[in-house]
Amino acid sequence: MASQHDARKQPLGPAQAVELAREVDEIYVAKGKQVVHVNLKQQKPAAEELASLLLGPTGNLRAPALRLGRTLIVGFDEPTYRKLLLKGKL
Repeated sequence: MASQHDARKQPLGPAQAVELAREVDEIYVAKGKQVVHVNLKQQKPAAEELASLLLGPTGNLRAPALRLGRTLIVGFDEPTYRKLLLKGKL
């Protein structure tokens, strides 16, 4: 079942962003030309580290953010989307 959340109407703050991250197995975060991959099955980053990856300058979850199954993608990086599509994750 798919759902959509409009972050302009109800932004996700630090606590909600970290909570969302704790519900998935892996996170891909695009920051500029760099993509950070965090495997939460193997790594257990602190809430502050997750927040620094997930939050933008407003202090809310960066956009775009896409959660599909147990994967969270934050920010946009076309090669990452392509890679995950080819892997069958998206």
